Amino acid sequence: MTLTELKYIVAVARERHFGKAAEACYVSQPTLSVAIKKLEDELEVKLFERSAGEVTVTPLGEQIVQQAQSVLDQAASIKEIAKRGKDPLSGPLNLGVIYTIGPYLLPDLVRQNIARTPQMPLVLQENFTVKLLEMLRSGEIDCAIMAEPFPDTGLAVAQLYDEPFMAAVPVHHPLAERESVSSDELKKETMLLLGTGHCFRDHVLEVCPEFARFSSDAEGIRKSFEGSSLETIKHMVAAGMGVTLVPRLSVPADALKPRGAKGRSREPEQIVRYLPVRDIQGGEPPTRRVVLAWRRSFTRYEAIAALRNAIYACELPGVKRLS
Repeated sequence: MTLTELKYIVAVARERHFGKAAEACYVSQPTLSVAIKKLEDELEVKLFERSAGEVTVTPLGEQIVQQAQSVLDQAASIKEIAKRGKDPLSGPLNLGVIYTIGPYLLPDLVRQNIARTPQMPLVLQENFTVKLLEMLRSGEIDCAIMAEPFPDTGLAVAQLYDEPFMAAVPVHHPLAERESVSSDELKKETMLLLGTGHCFRDHVLEVCPEFARFSSDAEGIRKSFEGSSLETIKHMVAAGMGVTLVPRLSVPADALKPRGAKGRSREPEQIVRYLPVRDIQGGEPPTRRVVLAWRRSFTRYEAIAALRNAIYACELPGVKRLS
């Protein structure tokens, strides 16, 4: 049994495909297949069920793959311990970020990280929460910035900040003249949503659950339209197709200046008005909690601490920082 063989079975379990696993491991498919067959013969167990176009992991194989990942993590930690003896912050840090956080946090975060720990470049990966959790488990990334809630996978989690939502409405919409808007008022509008897979879509549906399915009123059918990114949604709002909720950090800085204020830009986003969302009973506005998560077996504690410090050094306008 070798670490290389363990790496191969973890890759096949992740990809559910021998060819893709071989590509991920930078070897030919015959090389990978022979190594896995050798390991199965040595263990006298079947790790994978092979059928036309599909590979599944056997129940016993699942346990072995989990242990193999643990062994690979421990082997990698030996190198990390050696690095830490020289410089705890040396070497890249693989960071995952969900799509609705990356474009708005990363520009400032990268600058802060370069200024503070230039010897620790960030290798960035944007993806959905579910995919980032898989990548954390498999060791493809070291840590991830995500929004709660997500399934408890035994990860270490540090709270970063609570971020309120704001309503985005077309500038000529009747609500655009208001200082704030309630969730009940939003429920009467055509809501624009991110597509399935985005956790922020689920956050919006918690505020306005009626849009989980088509609803009707006296004026006819109101449908929820979907977009692929927050920026696409904003353009749809600007075009008058409906309203939406966006996280506070996604709101352009000058969009909250009073209309006609000196220095306010004439960018297309300015034909969208951003309003605080208040509960009709005066309760707290809807928010999401943003956290940093990493595997408990990850040994570069100083790197995680340095990343958190870089995040806290970012401007983060309008959010509530958490310690």
